[in-house]
Amino acid sequence: MKEYKLDLSSTDPIKFHNYATRCIGTGRLGLALRQEYLDQLSYIQKNIGFEYIRGHGLFAEDIGIYQEYEDDSGKVHAEYNFTYLDQIMDNYKRIGIKPFLELGFMPQRLGSGTNSVFYWKGNITPPADESKWVELIQKTLIHLKKRYGKGVVDWPIEIWNEPNIDQFWKDADMKAYFRLFEITFSAIKDVDPNFKVGGPAICGVDDKRWLSNFIEFCEKKKLKLDFISRHFYTVDSSQIEGHYRYPNLRDADESLNELSVSRQIINDSNYSTKLPMYVTEFNTSYNPDAPLHDTVRNAVYVAYLLSRMGETSDVYSYWTFGDVFEEKGIPFTPFYGGFGLVANHSIPKPTYWTFKFFNSLKGRCILKNDSLIVMQRDDGMLVGIMWNSSSTVKKVQLTMPDGVGQSSIITQTIDEDHGNPLKIWHALGEPASLDSSMIQLLKRSAVPSVSTKLINRNNISINAGPNSLIYFQVQSETDNSDRGFDYGKLI
Repeated sequence: MKEYKLDLSSTDPIKFHNYATRCIGTGRLGLALRQEYLDQLSYIQKNIGFEYIRGHGLFAEDIGIYQEYEDDSGKVHAEYNFTYLDQIMDNYKRIGIKPFLELGFMPQRLGSGTNSVFYWKGNITPPADESKWVELIQKTLIHLKKRYGKGVVDWPIEIWNEPNIDQFWKDADMKAYFRLFEITFSAIKDVDPNFKVGGPAICGVDDKRWLSNFIEFCEKKKLKLDFISRHFYTVDSSQIEGHYRYPNLRDADESLNELSVSRQIINDSNYSTKLPMYVTEFNTSYNPDAPLHDTVRNAVYVAYLLSRMGETSDVYSYWTFGDVFEEKGIPFTPFYGGFGLVANHSIPKPTYWTFKFFNSLKGRCILKNDSLIVMQRDDGMLVGIMWNSSSTVKKVQLTMPDGVGQSSIITQTIDEDHGNPLKIWHALGEPASLDSSMIQLLKRSAVPSVSTKLINRNNISINAGPNSLIYFQVQSETDNSDRGFDYGKLI
């Protein structure tokens, strides 16, 4: 058992930047027209609450913003249809989340080629006519400002997605992306210089060279960036079986070093070291068919990431909030290794609780290490999270020299037998279709175990079983609720 002494009188709190709920990812924006999607997002916002939401496909064909028509003389003109965009943004506003705008992909009619990505054919080529692309960007932003007011300038804007791999940008052509970034950046700032614009939204492929060259390009062109963005995934190669991938998790510290290197590249540039770094996508696996995403193991691993990512990044956006997602086509089963915090039918996965627990970490940090965070809230209550990725029980004891009298400790635990609907689904025979009774059973299984006990306030013991995540709160004992009530006589 490890013992930690808590000094509640210290005026020098431990640094812990908790930005877990600043942004969340989503499947392509066109999915926001579906009821199941909206149900899941409403559930997430009601129970956790994220500030921004980011996804692909703003200019995809299923939203249909960019249109063309031919006049009587045969000349082609552009026109813009914001019907579906308005419905999506209205839904976000109603649910209580703001867009983080990713500008992509290329409308088919504007593309210089037909190269595409995903089941829904997002065009990944540069514009055939730069002036038409610039006009599309400006018309869209002007429309959003007119409809939603001056607060739109606080919606961050990211230019494209992962241009450093040819899956998302034709030939991963750095020069062509830098040109796209330059004209798009200028177009946005011409509409309103207060828009917050950044990039290059790279993934971890050749990331050092891309980031260094991108910053050098922006300095040369005098583009005053508002943030630098990149993505972050923490697995190596994957074994493939049928529809599924089984990746190997990297050592978490080894993965986090990628972010430290990116942060240092920014700090070493001529930009102010205060230029924020936004991780606009992160998860363990970068594939939406990795059952790892649905596991307790994922929840525990992500807890450690959340405890550290604020050291380098001002935004880190988990990819994604829900499992209405179709990059590789329509999923076959309710648990298919999707990125989401909730499975379809709004069934919470274990990692949902990681974010819900971190959202409860308020106040000042009084203890932080590689498996434990303890906070003291303004009202004096202690709250914390403990995680254990090992196969053995981990025990800690928290002591306070000034602890007097009794307190109560309430713990919520996620482990293989609690808050793990994947295990119940497996025991049901892994049905591809769920009836109403199965859905209710899975929802009942998707909550933590809860335990309470009276303790001596200067001696707080917490035991985390193998592969588990625990949220706890310690509060002073309350007065008896009524004269004569004695629980001890009932047991």
